[in-house]
Amino acid sequence: MIFDLAFIWAGVIAFAILVYVILDGFDLGIGILFPLIRRERDRDTAMNSVAPIWDGNETWLVLGGGGLYAVFPQAYGVVLTALYAPIIAMLIGLIFRGVAFEFRWRTTRWKRVWDWSFAGGSLVAAFAQGVALGALVQGIEVADRAYAGGNWDWLSPFSLLTGAAIVVGYALLGSGWLILKTEGALREQSYRLARVLALGTVGLIGLISLITPFLNPVYLGRWFSWPAGLYSAVVPALVLWAVWYLYKGLTERRDALPFLASLALFVLSFAGLGISFYPYMVPPSLTIWDAAAPDESLAFIGWGALFLIPVILAYTSYSYWVFRGKVDPEQGYH
Repeated sequence: MIFDLAFIWAGVIAFAILVYVILDGFDLGIGILFPLIRRERDRDTAMNSVAPIWDGNETWLVLGGGGLYAVFPQAYGVVLTALYAPIIAMLIGLIFRGVAFEFRWRTTRWKRVWDWSFAGGSLVAAFAQGVALGALVQGIEVADRAYAGGNWDWLSPFSLLTGAAIVVGYALLGSGWLILKTEGALREQSYRLARVLALGTVGLIGLISLITPFLNPVYLGRWFSWPAGLYSAVVPALVLWAVWYLYKGLTERRDALPFLASLALFVLSFAGLGISFYPYMVPPSLTIWDAAAPDESLAFIGWGALFLIPVILAYTSYSYWVFRGKVDPEQGYH
């Protein structure tokens, strides 16, 4: 083949997962923050700010998971077996959150119950995603191209730490979104929450970044050997740049900047994971090429992706453009 299709598809799957994280992250964050929003009017406004777009955000999760199954079946089988519990917890949380999202508008008596259900589903989904990520980073035991670990290998202090980091990070994205999209008391509360959540997110990113290189000799070499460490140092430098703009946005009260800087932190953290992981699809032993389907299958599926991904990008961009601007508590967007 002229092109390395396995490598290209690894980039496509990584892109889909990243887009899911940064798009669905902020509406999961709003759910996590829901118990802290005391006024019902403000809770309605917060939910209305994501109501037109939240379903479409999860398209990218379907694309990432379905793409992994189709083009990297070996990795799909190993990861699903190893991370069965957190993945099922994530799906249950997402389903429960979706049901609560719809039902809270159709009841008065039970509205508070569905508010807590929305918050609980969001928290469980976010925490499960973080735990699954931590378990993948710390490594999955593979023997004879199959999962060889135990039922509880996914549960460790490191995976719990990454679970907490994702929860706090998503909450920061949620507060940044509410700063961007709302006015009045809810915007002011979101600024106060964002200051605390920014400290927590940056601190957890720093702690996880210090621990991760020592989980695997490959990670250590990528970050501290010469000359690889010189190139990798670009990511921490950009993280500091994003932190500075996050600080500026919160102190100067520039509504768009906290959200954009928070997104940058997630993108750069994802880039750091890519530096650590490459060329592994499932560290420490299953590479991109080990896990890939035959080139003929990758090429066939690629024709569908060439049509599907631009369509998803187009309607996602259009929906965000249509529902741009602040949310009016009485009249919706303006």
